[in-house]
Amino acid sequence: MPVESPRVVIAEDAVLLREGLVGLLERFGFQVVAAVGDAAGLRDAVGAYRPDLALTDVRMPPGFTDEGLRMAVRLRAADPDLAVVALSQYVEQRYAAELLDSGDGRRIGYLLKDRVVDVAEFVDALRRVLAGGTVVDPEVVRQLVRRRRDPLEQLSQREREVLELIAEGWSNSAIAARLVLSEGAVGKHIGNILTKLDLPASDDTNRRVRAVLAYLRGSAG
Repeated sequence: MPVESPRVVIAEDAVLLREGLVGLLERFGFQVVAAVGDAAGLRDAVGAYRPDLALTDVRMPPGFTDEGLRMAVRLRAADPDLAVVALSQYVEQRYAAELLDSGDGRRIGYLLKDRVVDVAEFVDALRRVLAGGTVVDPEVVRQLVRRRRDPLEQLSQREREVLELIAEGWSNSAIAARLVLSEGAVGKHIGNILTKLDLPASDDTNRRVRAVLAYLRGSAG
């Protein structure tokens, strides 16, 4: 069951953004137990406070390359039940794939800062990750599939749109509302997608997400 007041560690080197995230999450009922500015601080805070969620930037001191994401992968290796959301300005394909592969793909998110345009949707994404879901920005999906163009070229434009929403973790009814389709039409599109990508069909939303991510991870190898 979701935690009523989830304990969160935030790792973000930009102090204004870090403090803004603290205020935002506390306003929505999260308990921020630590807010740090580098990957070592993230490691230490997770060890000290045992949070429900680690929210981390990708580029962190000292190198400002992928320190935050690499630390997230290490933390998940040590504790696959730790919910982790990477919040970044870009997609680091190698470690993004490793992060998505950890803990059977559950309780993981990868969101892009510039594409977070609705606070309520951002908070909802964090809560879905905490509840066991997987939330991935569509741009992350697009970058991970670049090396696997052939099967995806079989998909229609509408099927691609549905695939992106599947990867974000949305249910059939939510996809139908967003694309202004009937649930039956969405179900047919999903069946076509899974068939064309040679993936197992499933009625379980999160297993379906993991099946899609399993396919996408192959593009980052």
